Amino acid sequence: TYPLTFRKLAGCTLFITGASRGIGKAIALKAAKDGANIVIAAKTAEPHPTLPGTIYTAAEEIEAAGGKALPCVVNVREEEQIISAVEKAVKTFGGIDILVNNASAISLTGTLETATKKVNLMMDVNVRGTYLTSKACLPHLRKSKNPHILNLSPPMNLNPMWFKNHCAYTISKYGMSMCVLGMAEEFRGEVAVNALWPKTAIHTAAMDMLGGAGIEKQCRKTDILADAAYCILTKPKSFTGNFIIDEVLLREEGVKDFDVYAIAPG
Repeated sequence: TYPLTFRKLAGCTLFITGASRGIGKAIALKAAKDGANIVIAAKTAEPHPTLPGTIYTAAEEIEAAGGKALPCVVNVREEEQIISAVEKAVKTFGGIDILVNNASAISLTGTLETATKKVNLMMDVNVRGTYLTSKACLPHLRKSKNPHILNLSPPMNLNPMWFKNHCAYTISKYGMSMCVLGMAEEFRGEVAVNALWPKTAIHTAAMDMLGGAGIEKQCRKTDILADAAYCILTKPKSFTGNFIIDEVLLREEGVKDFDVYAIAPG
């Protein structure tokens, strides 16, 4: 534990979608160490047959790490659930300082192999969910001293190679990035809006599902994104409209050893 002066997110309220596991939870735990308040806006209330963690187990971990947790059942496809969680967050913690749009659906499939319900899921969760959660949080973010929105989405690169193998997924993730592009400009001077994306694959339950056995050797731990996110969220709100790659940012911040983030060093 650091002396209080170094706990930059102490007392800040973070609203994190998809925070019951994976990258969302890692970002939550990093902020919790500072004594932040975390709204866990995720849809897993009952234990899932194959995926680890619920909003309640995540809340326990956040409290154990030194934060305050508010678990809320939020499927970002349902606007009423978003709005009700935002209201509950403001009532409980007095406001919202940071929104992390992390909840995402993924299907790395070609056009003919992507079922319509998967297309709908990716568009609803990734693009529409991010847009509506941002919209619901923005009136509260504007009242914060150093408000940030952080979307877990890639830099927009229109090279066809990023589209050809999974067109629907790329469109949906670039939709999140376009929210950054538009909202950073629309709320310039009021709310910082940035995107964060990993340089390598990150080892989460989603990655196990996509990659199968042995994939983790090619992955980094979620810690690298948590560290990069912390770095962005503690910058002034004038730091906005950036598309950040985790490793690039951390190198600029003086990190030299990236083996600590490797599942299999080297």
